[in-house]
Amino acid sequence: MEHNTSPGNRHMLLMILCCLIPIAALAAIFVLKIPVPQVLTYGLILLCPLSHFLMMGLMGRGQHAHTADATQPGAVTNPGQTSAKDGRACH
Repeated sequence: MEHNTSPGNRHMLLMILCCLIPIAALAAIFVLKIPVPQVLTYGLILLCPLSHFLMMGLMGRGQHAHTADATQPGAVTNPGQTSAKDGRACH
């Protein structure tokens, strides 16, 4: 069995999950008759920590590609900043 985990497929899976999770949550609210103010209160409380974990996880993935490029001789770690060796001023 072949697993195709290209970035495009991962992005599509993430988009599908982000669309289906709210629909499932709304369905659960209406089917189970959960009070909406209670759901909103807990949802807002959990929004900050969950988004923080998601953000930190996504930031950590991008670092592996940048550290490999920075170890090469002559690599520029910040493309917007130039060194004074090539005659241009740093900004």
